[in-house]
Amino acid sequence: MLPQEKIDQILSRHKEIETQMSSNPDQETFVKLAKEFSDLGPVVEKIRELEMAKQEFSDLEELLADSDTDAEMKQMAEEEISPLKIVIEKFSDQLQVLLLPKDAADDKNAILEVRAGTGGSEAALFAGDLFRMYQRHAETHRWKIEILSESPGEVGGYKEIVASITGKGVFARLKFESGVHRVQRVPETESSGRVHTSAATVAVLPEAEDVDVEIRNEDLRIDTMRSSGAGGQHVNTTDSAVRITHIPTGVVVMSSEKSQHQNRANAMKELRSRLYDMERQKADEERAESRKGQVGSGDRSERIRTYNFPQGRVSDHRINLTLYKLDKMIQGEGLDELFDALIADYQAGLLASLGDDEAS
Repeated sequence: MLPQEKIDQILSRHKEIETQMSSNPDQETFVKLAKEFSDLGPVVEKIRELEMAKQEFSDLEELLADSDTDAEMKQMAEEEISPLKIVIEKFSDQLQVLLLPKDAADDKNAILEVRAGTGGSEAALFAGDLFRMYQRHAETHRWKIEILSESPGEVGGYKEIVASITGKGVFARLKFESGVHRVQRVPETESSGRVHTSAATVAVLPEAEDVDVEIRNEDLRIDTMRSSGAGGQHVNTTDSAVRITHIPTGVVVMSSEKSQHQNRANAMKELRSRLYDMERQKADEERAESRKGQVGSGDRSERIRTYNFPQGRVSDHRINLTLYKLDKMIQGEGLDELFDALIADYQAGLLASLGDDEAS
């Protein structure tokens, strides 16, 4: 249970912000206050729900303790008080989750990268399936998805595809997808009907803004080259593809659409997000080595999920969750159930670690 002092501080701050916002502050101050007010809104609402439930519980206790209360009223109070205990515990748990330290990148848009791994042409086909899964999921949430660069597979799918996803809470929902995704199925290219195993890697990076990462022009090497389409056909007659190398880190990004201007913008967007993600991972490692094994550690070297088509199941190995909804998952329809489970597990881990810190 949270200390009453902490609850009073939150309510007091919420009221203080509301007063400051109504005093006509300058635009920059108003925007900052409005964001804090919005962030505190769900917390304050949950506090009020909790306080109402606690008040009701106190009233029932008083009713039961009163010798003048008739037998019928006491029976009704006894029937209501046990379920109310559960409600109070539930609201208290929900409030603790709302007050967990937030990932500063959760509100950001995301850069999604899907690459074929082991398995040849089948891996490229699977990478295409994964990208379309995320694309359809984005569409159901009315997120905007924009392809930044793509390299098609020889028989379909993608050797590599990079896209920007824009919308509310994008990175918070997708950040646990980074890792190795494995598929077990009979490939379209397999005539004998044998089940093959192949893999694709997914990386989800928070989309960095100019203020997040400082990139000096002298640290960049920018190369332009001729774009080419399928079968080696030139897309146009001018040099348009752009490759940018960040010399201090060795990070290389490339965009090969038709417009050189757009390619440069796309490549810089991806580079900025990659460097921002590197800084985030470095900071995470410095803060706590022990959190590496938790969901969301960003370790992309381990297999995180298996898609087994013969059995129609999806298994997430980090939380030992198996869902027999592969058809829905691969269509992007059933991902929220999986995301909710991953987020709940992550939050439980944070609560446990905070509890350990307080105990020590």
